[in-house]
Amino acid sequence: MLGDFDREWGQAPGAVGQHVDMRLNGAGAPAGPLASGGSGTFGSTPAEKTAAANTIETELQPNTKTAIEHADEATNTAVKGFEGWDSAPGLKKVADTWSRQVKVLIGRLGSEKSALRGASGLFVRNDIGLGDQFRPIGQSKLNGL
Repeated sequence: MLGDFDREWGQAPGAVGQHVDMRLNGAGAPAGPLASGGSGTFGSTPAEKTAAANTIETELQPNTKTAIEHADEATNTAVKGFEGWDSAPGLKKVADTWSRQVKVLIGRLGSEKSALRGASGLFVRNDIGLGDQFRPIGQSKLNGL
């Protein structure tokens, strides 16, 4: 079924998923330690986070919206085709549920993109804050000893 979707959108079966996986997990690198069972390194560079956010923005979000529009059009045609039949309300209910799920997916993609773009700054601020905690505020009573 996935191969049918890929062929319909002019891609070799699985090509889009592999391309995006490589861009989200680092150029040419296998999936991270969580996906591969724990081996490898944890973390990524700010450049990799930026590349992943850009992939979400330039590939995942537009391609998802295109797929949604295609599916909505096909579903609306089917609902109209079954108008007057008992199947039409059920199909409409499924379409409404799917529409709500799609909104959640689009929101999640936006959240992940924002989180990736903000993660590097959070790490730097955290490092600075921890470093400040180790600096003495004033003179220590041990300094004169």
